[in-house]
Amino acid sequence: MSRLALQIEGIGKQYWINQEDHTYKALRDVVTDAVNRPFRAIRNFASGQARRNGEERSKKATFWALRDISFNVEQGEVIGLIGRNGAGKSTLLKVLTRITEPTTGRAEIHGRVGSLLEVGTGFHPELSGRENVYMNGSILGMRRAEIDRKFDEIIAFAEVEKFVDTPVKRYSSGMYMRLAFAVAAHLEPEVLFIDEVLAVGDAAFQRKCLGKMDEISRHGRSVLFVSHNMSAVQSLCTRAVWLNGGRLEAMGETRSVVASYLKTAARFASEQCWSVPGEAPGNDRVRLRRLAIVPSGPDADEPITVETAFQIEIEYWNMVPDVTLNVAIEIYNVEEVCVFSSFSNPREYPAGLLKAVCEVPGNLLNNSLYRIRVLIVKDAGIHLLSYDSVTFEVHDTERSVAYYGKWIGAVRPNLSWRTEVISTED
Repeated sequence: MSRLALQIEGIGKQYWINQEDHTYKALRDVVTDAVNRPFRAIRNFASGQARRNGEERSKKATFWALRDISFNVEQGEVIGLIGRNGAGKSTLLKVLTRITEPTTGRAEIHGRVGSLLEVGTGFHPELSGRENVYMNGSILGMRRAEIDRKFDEIIAFAEVEKFVDTPVKRYSSGMYMRLAFAVAAHLEPEVLFIDEVLAVGDAAFQRKCLGKMDEISRHGRSVLFVSHNMSAVQSLCTRAVWLNGGRLEAMGETRSVVASYLKTAARFASEQCWSVPGEAPGNDRVRLRRLAIVPSGPDADEPITVETAFQIEIEYWNMVPDVTLNVAIEIYNVEEVCVFSSFSNPREYPAGLLKAVCEVPGNLLNNSLYRIRVLIVKDAGIHLLSYDSVTFEVHDTERSVAYYGKWIGAVRPNLSWRTEVISTED
């Protein structure tokens, strides 16, 4: 029978929103306000204004970052915690690691806890890598003999052997993160909390981290993993928890929860519209009206995967009659590498609302996050408008082999292969 590693019941976290006036006040105003404050309080009390002010403040000046969150994590499970920025994921981890107290509810954790909530959590910048390993191990409750036994493995995993006695303030962000993850993962906590910090490392180290988390779970330890990398979540996690606006939106089998989340998230990111020309990007010659990424075919609401063909739709107002225009796009990945560019054929257009559509075939882009730059060009040489428009994500599909991390390459075409038997051994 499985044992619970983490039990969360009705967790809520409320914050007061600071509404104080931070404008500059002269000394005369401060003194006058201090003298008048007692008399103002008496008048407000007599009129009931203080009570009304308190009620109004309780209604308008609070914010629930989390509300009524409940779920369990069993021993050996890896749970993916997903959601948009501001959904409450990091707040929940801060509550579970006792950085902040919950307003409502409780959490029960069985066993020693390791956490990596941001790069270098718990590291002292003046101490060396060696000293920080021992300090972090002591904080986690490890004996010196246990740390001694794991020390060489930690340093080798982090790839900082040459700099182990250098103060970590001189480390790059990647070195900092590698050592922090290595400490958190190798000192054998029963429950490991990991926030979105793996993005700091390079692709090779990300694969090492994901493989290490898989190894941790196979040894009966539990991981709560916050990430925007849906490929990693689906490869690694047995279940997923989706937070939306501080509430528990869905929980269950990873693939179905991620699919539901991506359908919602794609609608927010992949389209921008401007209904009033004066408020739209552009100038007195051209202005944008709409930019959208639209999957081709009948499943227009489905998330874009590496196999999905899609259209880039660009609507714009042309204010100059009989002008030769063409529209160009540039697709950039997260490394700011231009993956490809394309442009329409130059043509003369009348003044009015125009629409350009670029067809992007499936089996072209690798799984990643992309940014589109739109350019509108006059006479094939004069840039009338350049706008960094929408972002969109291309998601991985189910793979036939176990592989953690992103496939190498900016593009991922589905090329034709054939293998022939030239000769056989008798």
